[in-house]
Amino acid sequence: MLKFLHRESKTIMGAATIVGVLSLASRLVGLVRDRVLAGAFGAGDTLDVYYAAFKIPDLLFNLIVVGALSASFIPLFMSHYQELAGKARAWNFTNNALHLIGGGVVVVSLVLILFAGPLAAVIAPGFQEAKQLRVAEFMRVMFLAQILLAISMIYGSVLQSLKKFFLYALAPILYNVGIIVGALWLVDLMGIVGLAWGVVLGAAFHLAAQCVGVWESGYRYQWMLDLRSRDMREMIRLMGPRTVGLAINQLMLLLLTVMASTFVAGSLTVFQFAYNIEFFPVGIIGVSFAIAVFPTISEMANKRDTQGLIDTIVGTTRQLLYLLVPMTLLFLIFRAQIVRVVVGAGAFDWAATIASADTLAFFALTFIPQSLIFVLARAFYAIHDTISPLMIALVSALVGMLSAFLLKDQFGVIALAIAYSIAACVNALLLWVFLRQKLGTLKETAMLSLLLKLTVAGMVAGLVMQLLKPVVLAFLSLESFVGVFFQAFMAGGAGILVYLFIAGFLRVEEQKKFFEGLRRGAFRQSRPQEVVSDG
Repeated sequence: MLKFLHRESKTIMGAATIVGVLSLASRLVGLVRDRVLAGAFGAGDTLDVYYAAFKIPDLLFNLIVVGALSASFIPLFMSHYQELAGKARAWNFTNNALHLIGGGVVVVSLVLILFAGPLAAVIAPGFQEAKQLRVAEFMRVMFLAQILLAISMIYGSVLQSLKKFFLYALAPILYNVGIIVGALWLVDLMGIVGLAWGVVLGAAFHLAAQCVGVWESGYRYQWMLDLRSRDMREMIRLMGPRTVGLAINQLMLLLLTVMASTFVAGSLTVFQFAYNIEFFPVGIIGVSFAIAVFPTISEMANKRDTQGLIDTIVGTTRQLLYLLVPMTLLFLIFRAQIVRVVVGAGAFDWAATIASADTLAFFALTFIPQSLIFVLARAFYAIHDTISPLMIALVSALVGMLSAFLLKDQFGVIALAIAYSIAACVNALLLWVFLRQKLGTLKETAMLSLLLKLTVAGMVAGLVMQLLKPVVLAFLSLESFVGVFFQAFMAGGAGILVYLFIAGFLRVEEQKKFFEGLRRGAFRQSRPQEVVSDG
């Protein structure tokens, strides 16, 4: 068992399978978490406070931690670890980064804890004073979780670099378990603030999993903080633009949250639930492939293997298209059923379900662009370019915020999803264009041929799903959880089978490679070309 936990993934498909399966498990646990929260508290003041309190701590985490690690840590760590006698330098770099990033999070968290009251008024101006005070109380506790998560993510980046994805992908499951414990038991012990302490408990679980992984990989903690070393200077140089880029995206989400707080009560919760649900396929497929491919493209960039870099990016993109077309159809056609199954319980009534489903529909339209952003941005980071994604993020966020302001009076909370989706489309398109200029080609002609085949398969599959929806009603009632679930499961499952049949008939190469990858297993060693498209 221990050997399995620490084995290295040899292929992108194998790594994506591990991350994807555990991400699926994490999302399922996350859906249980949302259902527990929705059933206990409904779309009202308590969850409005809970989700509003997350915004500043999440902003801190994404700016300082994700900004540094996603853009710079993995390429720099790998450049040392792959060298002969370079492991010691890689571990020194890890300890250096731990103290720089972890120390930064501690200092900033302590300062923000002192100013939690004013911050609550800024992020939720539409809340009454008593509600804002509760947001500040939650926020102070949640800052403690960010310190634990900062350390955990540094160790998690080490595991990604070493292509040891199991414990890395297991950690989010444990994080959600902690939140569920908070909702079910800590609230009874501590009052409503137990929800926030559940987040801290989840962060501690998250860290514990990563610590086991890096310890078994040979890492040992050592005090070290040398900001003048070449590695640290390079990491700081690369993380600067990435941090600003993330700040822009987080600021957009923060402003959308502020907007939601000015709508009718429960609007912020509706938006957050729809966002959580739509990230289910994006996280399982898009993020999993991005995580899996990053060490490989970083290695190719270090070796200056441009053709391998192009082939890997193109092959990953083609696989994303194949997998996300049916997911988009499922979430569009069964959006109400999905919301009802996930959070439609207890105090979360039918009106809140419909509002969440309509919001989810506009998120679902951009599953592919959202997923491509994760992959394409990492391609820029692999070649040590963090400026281009920054400028693109700025343009995209401006377009998104302008859209939100123009549409909010007409569409209400749905306008926020529309605006977010428009920004994602602009971001993905610009990333593709700029990356193509740098690499010379991304094999668009072959990509269009694949899109045509997938469009045909998707249209027929979607028609089958739509036609079978009322047929299921002859056997099941939609007044129960079981009826709603099986309508989506049976009609959606039939549509997926049709999609697979037509894709096979049209000889979609990605389908063959996907199932071959599953048959080979997650750890079988193979050549990189086996996961790269021939197109």
